[in-house]
Amino acid sequence: MLRLPIFQTKTPTNLEELLSAMSESGARLIAGGTDLLPNLKHRLDTPETLVSIDRVEELRHITWDEDARALRIGAGVTLADIAADNEVGEHFPSLVKAASLVASPLIRNMATLGGNINLDTRCRYVNQSEFWRSAIGGCLKSEGDVCHVVPKGRSCAAAMSSDCVPVLISLGATLIQVGPQGRRELALVDYYSSDGIEHTQKLVGEITTEVQIPLPAGESAAHYSKWTVRKSIDFPLLSIAMNFTLSSQGADAVIEEAIICLGVLAAKPKVLRTDKLVGLRFGDEVTASLVGELCFKHGKTLENVPYEADYRRSMLRVFGRRAIRQLADSR
Repeated sequence: MLRLPIFQTKTPTNLEELLSAMSESGARLIAGGTDLLPNLKHRLDTPETLVSIDRVEELRHITWDEDARALRIGAGVTLADIAADNEVGEHFPSLVKAASLVASPLIRNMATLGGNINLDTRCRYVNQSEFWRSAIGGCLKSEGDVCHVVPKGRSCAAAMSSDCVPVLISLGATLIQVGPQGRRELALVDYYSSDGIEHTQKLVGEITTEVQIPLPAGESAAHYSKWTVRKSIDFPLLSIAMNFTLSSQGADAVIEEAIICLGVLAAKPKVLRTDKLVGLRFGDEVTASLVGELCFKHGKTLENVPYEADYRRSMLRVFGRRAIRQLADSR
């Protein structure tokens, strides 16, 4: 049995108290705990104090900003609440789908959007028991000095496995961070780095408070697709989020802009260059084939999750084609 380490807990009731608690040495934020607690059991993290956001109501809201024409979602909102929100589903169906596909109903009732955005990277060599890791001498992210995925590499190649992040990036989401340095806004796509250890741009003592998603300016179509061996519980082995701006609503709609974001390749989501799709008919088979080829060509897979890298890459082509076909058929 894997046991939790000993730690203290704090339960602030507002954002000011939360920031104060997080400023103390050895403090670690906990929301639903669906990612953090398994990591504690594996001794991948050993904080002195866990600071809960459970009683901070300021972090639990889904509101519309009419002036900014954007949806605002608090970091403490659960994935289950996002998946069940009719207004979110009307404007951002790909986000609702991503939230509804995370793990199991029990986990979605606990897991939060902020937690999914700050999900720790995962790797087949590090997300194991402390005893298992000791057999291979650890790795860059745990007790060793080598990345077993890329032995000659200088950084950790653990993968970002969040379901919601690729979707939010494809929708042009903005992240709100609050900390000792004050409040700052940054595009979510700029929040991540390619190093699996320090994979976010979070500053010391800073917390995620909110995500803002702009409403589409015109006709749009968005989709999320992921592949797992099992239909529940599993982290994705690959994921694809896409968002298209279209010339019209009909079957002859032409693509004016396309954003495709791939997940579970590395520590940083991969945003593809999609210039070749602009001007093509949305529902054409040629367009679907090109989307599949773009995913395959630019989706470099590594042996960082428990499935063969070459097969995962071939599945990118398949899921890319399927995703845009399903999206076109649903219109």
